[in-house]
Amino acid sequence: MARKATVYSCTECGAQASKWIGRCPDCNAWNSYAQDESVNVVARPTGLSASAGPTPITAIGADSVPRIATNLPNLDRVLGGGLVIGGVTLVGGEPGIGKSTLLLQASQALAEYGPVLYVSGEESPRQIALRAARLGTMNDAIHLYSETSVEKIVAAIETLKPIVVIIDSIQTVHTSLNNSLPGSIGQVRDSAGVLMTAAKRLSVPVFLIGHITKEGTIAGPKSLEHIVDTVLYFEGDRFQNYRVIRAYKNRFGPVNEVGIYEMHDDGLAEVANPSAALISQRSDAAGSAIIAAMEGTRPLLLEVQALVSPTHFPSPRRMAMGADANRVALLLAVLEKRSGRNFLGHDVYVNFAGGLTVDEPAIDLGIVAALVSSERNQAIAHDVAIFGEVGLLGEIRSVSQGDLRAREAAALGFHRIIVPQSNAAEIRADIEVVGVRRVEDFITRLFAASVS
Repeated sequence: MARKATVYSCTECGAQASKWIGRCPDCNAWNSYAQDESVNVVARPTGLSASAGPTPITAIGADSVPRIATNLPNLDRVLGGGLVIGGVTLVGGEPGIGKSTLLLQASQALAEYGPVLYVSGEESPRQIALRAARLGTMNDAIHLYSETSVEKIVAAIETLKPIVVIIDSIQTVHTSLNNSLPGSIGQVRDSAGVLMTAAKRLSVPVFLIGHITKEGTIAGPKSLEHIVDTVLYFEGDRFQNYRVIRAYKNRFGPVNEVGIYEMHDDGLAEVANPSAALISQRSDAAGSAIIAAMEGTRPLLLEVQALVSPTHFPSPRRMAMGADANRVALLLAVLEKRSGRNFLGHDVYVNFAGGLTVDEPAIDLGIVAALVSSERNQAIAHDVAIFGEVGLLGEIRSVSQGDLRAREAAALGFHRIIVPQSNAAEIRADIEVVGVRRVEDFITRLFAASVS
């Protein structure tokens, strides 16, 4: 029997309560409870499908279910090798960054295996067809469906039996299990739950496109990300050409794997050699350094730029784009303490060229190099690449995949790489290796290399 009830949900973890609570008892977040509209509380499905009973894991045969390749190498890489049958993938990103474009292009490739169902609650079929014509993704096997009722969408899936389903977007659909407005916390959670159940029951991969908040997180309850199998984020500045799609959660593959695309008039094009593209416009001026970073299992060479400029204000500015501003402040403190450099009277700006965001510790040494280069107004040698973590005591600590980073630098024509001393022995690449133990030693060797 259905009944009316007022429900409060935590926007962080999705926990529910019958009254407003200042602090969530599940995730300890403050002021995270928001009131859903009065909803019909009805029996919700508690399982994926009827089962004959417990089954031995050895009798299930996981290897018998192949992945479905999207034929877009970068997307397949991020997904861990392709789509898993019955998997639910959430794709988030800023408006206009290319989520719908990418999935339309994937639809064209997936249509070779069978029908593709593209469900839109935001655009009419004519609007989607106009974009598809521009992208060159017109295919009889792609079926457009303008619908917001989850129950009707599931019925269409059962009738069409598509190879993949795309929901654009999860915030626009609604289920009869909840009578609150589309986009509300409860509605998003329940709609995603019904679609997830249908995906597992019918063995159909489902893509959910998700809106993001002004903070850059997926709109809706945090439990939405727990429901799905994979969470992909589109990153980058929509006013720049480069886009990065990154896996933040993947039950069927590695996380932090990335694919790099370039936006053109006719859609997204995969960047075959990201390192070469990202450093193609590098500068020889003071304040520029090349870092050998790792994104997932892929080595990338990136240009980090720093500008250290005298200031006339009592509080100098500290800005970082593409790097953690707190980490930059920490590196400045280490430089002042261990090398005698003075940044107190200077504004400091750090930027990763190309609009990428990098957060691994191995970029520390490159940021230090760019900062000192700008402060001394002395350029770093054009053929030098750098990687390494910097500790609070000024020591330079080892990082993973040192040889893979060095091989990428050698392949792009770099002749010398400066690395932590503990990484130097493992490098077998055809490149001159300079090992350093402390920040003071690093600065000396860096500019000695620049002079030579």
